[in-house]
Amino acid sequence: MPVCYDKICLVVRKMINNLNSAIYKNGVFFMKTAILHNKAVNLEQLNRESFQHIYEEGKKGKLYCPDCGVSVRLYLGIMDEPHFYHIQQSSRMCKDIVTKKESATIETEEYIERNGFKIPVSRPIASAAVKEIESAFKKAQPAKNIPPYIQESTHNQSFPDEYLKSLSQAGVFLDEQQAAAVSHINGPLLVLAGAGSGKTRVLTTRTAFMLREKNIDPKSIMLVTFTAKAAAEMKERLIQYPGMDSRKVRQIVSGTFHSLFYRILSFHNPGKWSSVKLLNKEWQREQIIKESSKDLKLDEKEFAFDLALQQISYWKNSLIGPGKVHPKNDWEEQTAILYQRYEQTKLRRELFDFDDMLTGCHALFHEKPEILEQYQNRFHYFLIDEFQDINNVQYELMKMLSDKTKNVCAVGDDDQSIYAFRGSDPQYLLDFEKDFPGAKVITLNQNYRSAHEIVSAANQIISLNKHRRAKSMNAQFSGGQHPFLFFPFDEEEEATMIMTDIQEKIEEGYEPRDFAVLFRTHTGSRAIFERLANSSLPFKLDQDAESFYDRFIVRSMLAFLKLSLNEDDQNALKDMLPSLFVKQSVLQDIKAESILQDCSMLECLKFIKTGFAFQESKLKKVISVTRSISGLSPITAFETVEKELGFQDFLKKRGNEGNKMDKGSDDIKDLKVAARNFESLHEFLEHTEHMRAMNKEIKRLSRNNDNAITLSTIHRAKGLEYNVVYVAGAVEGNLPHDHALEAYRSGESAPLEEERRLMYVAVTRARKDLYISVPEKRRGRKAYASRFIAPITRSGRNKDGK
Repeated sequence: MPVCYDKICLVVRKMINNLNSAIYKNGVFFMKTAILHNKAVNLEQLNRESFQHIYEEGKKGKLYCPDCGVSVRLYLGIMDEPHFYHIQQSSRMCKDIVTKKESATIETEEYIERNGFKIPVSRPIASAAVKEIESAFKKAQPAKNIPPYIQESTHNQSFPDEYLKSLSQAGVFLDEQQAAAVSHINGPLLVLAGAGSGKTRVLTTRTAFMLREKNIDPKSIMLVTFTAKAAAEMKERLIQYPGMDSRKVRQIVSGTFHSLFYRILSFHNPGKWSSVKLLNKEWQREQIIKESSKDLKLDEKEFAFDLALQQISYWKNSLIGPGKVHPKNDWEEQTAILYQRYEQTKLRRELFDFDDMLTGCHALFHEKPEILEQYQNRFHYFLIDEFQDINNVQYELMKMLSDKTKNVCAVGDDDQSIYAFRGSDPQYLLDFEKDFPGAKVITLNQNYRSAHEIVSAANQIISLNKHRRAKSMNAQFSGGQHPFLFFPFDEEEEATMIMTDIQEKIEEGYEPRDFAVLFRTHTGSRAIFERLANSSLPFKLDQDAESFYDRFIVRSMLAFLKLSLNEDDQNALKDMLPSLFVKQSVLQDIKAESILQDCSMLECLKFIKTGFAFQESKLKKVISVTRSISGLSPITAFETVEKELGFQDFLKKRGNEGNKMDKGSDDIKDLKVAARNFESLHEFLEHTEHMRAMNKEIKRLSRNNDNAITLSTIHRAKGLEYNVVYVAGAVEGNLPHDHALEAYRSGESAPLEEERRLMYVAVTRARKDLYISVPEKRRGRKAYASRFIAPITRSGRNKDGK
């Protein structure tokens, strides 16, 4: 009896606590009014874009409860609507005691600042209605069209009893389709491994089955992966299988395409393919291609050499030689010339790059068929992972090697083919039976990673792609919660809402490693990076992700702000010169004149002679304009530089604004969004320097921190999984990206279908919880929900998704 009594008391206490919590939440947490600068602000009357500003003011301790007078903050999260809440829980029940008539709104777009004065902005008659619409907060919505979960049995008994028993004892369980893929050894086999279907388990178990049950010589097996890490992990897992001989496992020939075929090249011609001749650094390749362009008069500030190298790599992996290129535009025509010269220079200097490891081996097999036959006789079985990412030269090499035995086991998922920019093409997977007649196709359609609600949403999203193998994944469990779509005002509020949700979940018991925030391009991480950098939450990002404020175009614009505060800032002057179309060599003249004329480096611009009157006149104008912006807000300063100094001309004329994904003109739009909440140049520049330093520090800490929130592009997240995933920026122009929409308008559907596959990959990274962000504005302009989410937001299925 005493035990039962204690349990009853515990239940009663929990009920009372829950009741108190609910009362507190409803009574105080959902206050709509607070005091800011001795004025009342009411959320129902505020313009929507003011919320982030109010949120920041609350963090600075400038918001107060209108009832009790203590500090409050603004809540901006995903699941609950915005409201003011007390930082410290109070026993009294505060209320919104200020009436709507007494409350005030924050003026955000009524005035603009010009030379220190506020000037009224003219507004159309309909502007009031627009503001009323913009002020409305849209609650998060669960995904629609999710069917009820029906559990299916996936247990299999098709293996030899003894082997199945040993696998089960080792904790390896196979469903019917997995077992069929493992046991089919001879002849071509295509395994369509949907997201979370256990493809790595199939590959390793199949290899173990070949070694143990079929006694196949491990030296006759070639295991091809796309990363060295994946190959090492597979071998490590193989060793753990029951009765497995580690010596045999080590004898399997495994590695990436590049490593395997480079070994062949270096074995047959070690002098030509010595590692000391490899161009293994990007700057080495850039140096060669820039040298090749001198007589073409291509300025690196106006021509995208980085994109040219990417295009050359694409042509090589597509087996399009220097003389076989058919340029589509002037830029490709120039790049094709550089391609020829780049290859000639490498040949003359006896150098090679990573692409040559594949094209060189392809040429070797064609030129010396006896060498090809040697490897055809040695290797009898081929296992290829991530087959959807294969490119032309890789595909041809595998066809050549397997021509005698046809024992090719290709594992992949055409729905996860997202590397077209590297030459990969899902068509090789779609046409597998044409090149390998009699091939058996097995579909792994059981998803063991994600909840039913997530898998169902993913199925509906990807089903609208027309060029794919029809398949639908089935989940093994129900998460009990549908994926949610939430609707922040813009990128800034999106980041705040995500961080708030993460903090709430960590308080509930989640670990930082459970979370991933995924974005389309690196620049999409700027806002969430800044939120997390100013919090105590551990997080990590890609090692090659540069700080947003280190981007070339961003540095160029920030240079004007820095010089307005410090006219002798040499680094700022160096960053500014390209936007004025002035060569860096002028910097030495400016330094010399600064000493001779005893004036600031900015002042010295009026003494610089370029030989062009219009340019010298502009340099003089830079002095007055730069000085005039020192007292302005960052936004007004940016607008002044754009208008008075023709910064937009610089953006238009510069070829390599970033790349096809991240344009410099977009960087300026992002910069304006970032600066919107800062009132002075000094405050904003301090922020940018802090973020640059934090970027370096976070990357340093990331190397040794496994328990951290992940910030990643969708491309980098492929193959990974997290308990909670936030997909940022699901709007037209971002996901799908502008480049795909432009191609679609021109009649090309392939890029748009790849973007939908990218969305599918993002969604299927989530195990339990999925949140898709649909901002109302992007880069300061109205945004429209991504067409990809139409199937899970509308009542009934969308027919074409276009």
